[in-house]
Amino acid sequence: APGSGSGEDSLDRLLPPAGAPRRKSTTSLSKTEPPLLRTGTRTIYTAGRPPWYDEHGAQSKEAFVIGLCGGSASGKTTVANKIIEALDVPWVVLLSMDSFYKVLSAEEQALAAKNDYNFDHPGAFDFELLVATLRKLKQGKSVKIPVYDFTTHRRQKDWKNVYGASVIIFEGIMSFADKELLQLLDMKIFVDTDSDIRLVRRLRRDITERGRDIEGVIKQYNKFVKPAFEQYIEPTMRLADIVVPRGGGNMVAIDLIVQHVHSQLEEVSHQDPLPQTLSVLESTPQVRGLHTIIRNKETSRDEFIFYSKRLMRLLIEHALTFLPSQHCVVQTPQGHEYEGRSYNGKGITGVSILRAGETMEPALRAVCKDVRIGKILIQTNLDSGEPELHYLRLPKDISEDHVILMDSTVSTGAAAMMAVRVLLDHEVQEDRIVLVSLLMAELGVHSVAYAFPKVKIITTAVDKSLDDFLHVIPGIGKPSYTSNARSVQDASERQHSATVA
Repeated sequence: APGSGSGEDSLDRLLPPAGAPRRKSTTSLSKTEPPLLRTGTRTIYTAGRPPWYDEHGAQSKEAFVIGLCGGSASGKTTVANKIIEALDVPWVVLLSMDSFYKVLSAEEQALAAKNDYNFDHPGAFDFELLVATLRKLKQGKSVKIPVYDFTTHRRQKDWKNVYGASVIIFEGIMSFADKELLQLLDMKIFVDTDSDIRLVRRLRRDITERGRDIEGVIKQYNKFVKPAFEQYIEPTMRLADIVVPRGGGNMVAIDLIVQHVHSQLEEVSHQDPLPQTLSVLESTPQVRGLHTIIRNKETSRDEFIFYSKRLMRLLIEHALTFLPSQHCVVQTPQGHEYEGRSYNGKGITGVSILRAGETMEPALRAVCKDVRIGKILIQTNLDSGEPELHYLRLPKDISEDHVILMDSTVSTGAAAMMAVRVLLDHEVQEDRIVLVSLLMAELGVHSVAYAFPKVKIITTAVDKSLDDFLHVIPGIGKPSYTSNARSVQDASERQHSATVA
């Protein structure tokens, strides 16, 4: 039992056989605090980032996970920070195993208060939650991390939101003590520090940071920490890809680790197939012809507006086919029955992402009688870097409707994702949201689909890439044709691409 300190569980039960082949190295990191790591030249965001982009605005591949193991106070967090500084990767998640202690019973709480509970036993950790959380982070998804209070030995009420990153560093004393957890680690590092140094560090930390008294710390160390290290932690050194003696002071080892991680991150990633929630308007000769006109730089402004409106009308009609319908029989004026279909829902609301989305409202009104219209304007505060909702007008009972969310083009998908979040906050069901856009970039498609897998995405075309200004390439129309409102939208998406979370 976690509180017994007997250590009867064998290491073989927790770990793969000694001769088992090792997986190809990659990387992972840990610690949810602090969210910022400031170096001499850069600020690194360790609380995560939107999981759908890399530092260049391109779609990211699966995160590289580094596992850091070592005894208590061995310097794992110091090594992690040194790696982050040397990596020169702007988006890193630092995940600590300390956040995943199990919730204690009343009896265990009493033992912990007397320093008689074994926090250094594998049974003290919630490995099920830990594995599920790390797996989602590795896939680039957002997660909620428990916040553990070492003074009261309880999880706090509010959990922390963490988003995916290019690199995840996961650190903890039992980082290598679970088979499923080991399979998620691309690179395994063991920090080997002298036991006397670890004891001195633990005394300083527990007394100054966690409010413990010196007698209690020493008692806990001799009864639980030292035996657990010898039985459960030190033997896992054989599983490590790299052993780092002397912790954060060993810059030679850290440089070798960084070189390997860079080589892994620079590998060419494959492009995932477009998601099944995407529907692209069939490229008929008419649709192809309309695109030819509005993509031509020689097209006049009046022609651009005329033909883009025609394309928007076709797009909206196509989007309406994805709304739920039911079998319906009606009587014709000639007295005969006709078997048809009718809309199976309470209402339909169109929501424009200001300002470019407003250009699609006339097409929606033309094909959907009595449709209600809402509007959302989201921009980024340049001082705080936080997205802000500047304007919102939605019907009060929008939660009961199917929503057509409109934006003229989607490049990174940042504005669209923020708008979807606003709708979800107003209790619109995710599977009742249809995102409609005249043109989308592949990055935007993957971004929205990855974040909101139940949202339907409808467009007339998907372009491959973005330029340095995050404009869709080859793109559509001239900036002057899409008005100042579109320029505002482009600026908003550029701002959101690095900050929306």
